[in-house]
Amino acid sequence: CACRSLPGSLLSQDMADVEETLKRISSHKGVIGTLIVNSQGIPIRSTLSDEDTFAHAAMITQLASKARRMVVDLDKDDDLCFLRIRSNKHE
Repeated sequence: CACRSLPGSLLSQDMADVEETLKRISSHKGVIGTLIVNSQGIPIRSTLSDEDTFAHAAMITQLASKARRMVVDLDKDDDLCFLRIRSNKHE
């Protein structure tokens, strides 16, 4: 995957790609919701309740930060692009 910073306003094709990806992810068995947060941990988009959105956003931000540090520690020229969480019951 090629990491990239998205500008404040997405192009219509970029938005269509995001929508298609979210649809595809949501269709997987066990997926209970999708959550997109920015680099500061602020929810941008969520299919969860407000309470769950903010609780998960806080936790995922910490996890993503640790995962990013691990990736960079392994290879200084690399960065975390995508983080997917899957458990035995949910995804």
